[in-house]
Parts: sequence; structure tokens; C-alpha cells
Amino acid sequence: MELVSIGIKAVFVENMIFAYFLGMCSYLAVSKKVSTAIGLGTAVIFVLTIIVPANWMVQEYILKESALAWISPQFEGVNLEFLQFIMFIAIIAAIVQLVEMVVEKVSPSLYGSLGIFLPLIAVNCAILGGALFMVQRDYTLAEATVFGFGSGVGWLMAIVALAAIREKLKYSNVPDGLKGLGLTMIITGLMGIAFKSFIGIAM
Repeated sequence: MELVSIGIKAVFVENMIFAYFLGMCSYLAVSKKVSTAIGLGTAVIFVLTIIVPANWMVQEYILKESALAWISPQFEGVNLEFLQFIMFIAIIAAIVQLVEMVVEKVSPSLYGSLGIFLPLIAVNCAILGGALFMVQRDYTLAEATVFGFGSGVGWLMAIVALAAIREKLKYSNVPDGLKGLGLTMIITGLMGIAFKSFIGIAM
């Protein structure tokens, strides 16, 4: 039940976009077409589901104080947490590179439509945020995996919803002053308010 609660919270209550506004750059830039949004959102789910538990293992068995005791008792006092950001970003970059290669091989059209924003997943703050929240909340490996997957699903849901709205707006009579990012930011704010209503639901 605890894992279900973490997963639902990650999708709705603690949505990376609407609760923390993480990953906004690619969210705004790649949300013009639903098909492209689904492709990038799926890649984000895959990356978060792998990266969060991978970084959990790095944190537990390499970085945190006394984590290296499994190698030898003489390493028991070693604390490498000052390397946390560097290690997490290195792991994110490596996995994103792998995802980029797979997408290019499997779907060249999607790879072309995503353009620069696929490698930019490596510097997407939602990805790093997921890893840092996992450490901050002291999740177990199972909880970290569910949290990573749920965060990815929430991000996919947010970008696909916005893309669907923006596609419909092409046929609407939008005032000149609100065309483009102006109306998009207003819609994002309204969607964020709607998602905030889930906070009142007890899990």
C-alpha cells in the first residue's frame, strides 16, 4: 500500500511540473504536438525509472557515510556525499546517451522531431530532482523505483495534456498579446492549480 501511495503522489500530488515546476524548458518547447510530447514523455519515464534506483544504489553503497564498509572495515569512516551532484549527473548523462541511441535506431522520425531536446533530458532538472528527492525522503530501493516511474508518468501526463490543448488552440481566435508562450504559461498555471486539488486527498 505504501508503494501505491508513493506512486500516486508522484503522479498527481507531487507532479514534477505542476508542484515543483521542474523540467519546464522541454515541457514548454516540445508540447506543440501530441505525438512528439508522447515520445519525449515516454523517454522521460524510461530515464527516471532507471536513474532514480541507479542513483539510490550509488548513494547507499558508495557515497553516504560508511557506505564503503562493504569493501573493507578501514573505509567505514569515509563519507563521499560531497560527490553526490557530480555522480548523479554523470549517471544521468550516461543513461540519457543510451536512450538517445536507442530512439535514433528504433524511431528516426521521433528522433528528428525531438531534436536537441532529447539530449537535453540529461540536464532536465526534473531528472536530477527525482534523484535528489529520493535521497531527501530516505526511500528504499523499491520506493525509489516506484517514485521514479510515477514521476515520469506525471511528467508525461502534464506534457501530453498541454500538447493536446495547444493543438486545439491553433483553431481558436487567440488575442495577439497572448499568442505563443503567454497563453501557454496561463494554461500551465491553471493546470497546476487543478493538480494542487489532489493535496487534500488522504492516502
